[in-house]
Amino acid sequence: MIKEIDLFGVFVPPLLAYAAAAFAVWYVLREGLSAVGIYRFVWHAALFNTALYGLILSVIVIAIFR
Repeated sequence: MIKEIDLFGVFVPPLLAYAAAAFAVWYVLREGLSAVGIYRFVWHAALFNTALYGLILSVIVIAIFR
């Protein structure tokens, strides 16, 4: 288990790296879903995006610790 990540002398928690990776995946997936037109079927886009980000972040964290 990683305790801290040394980023130019500043120690940051590993969750920050996981959140950044999840953001990158979420952004690409969001653009792809928007291009396909999935957001026409979504009731609340902001809520959908938040839930999608939470799912991606949890999958990354579970995959790291498995």
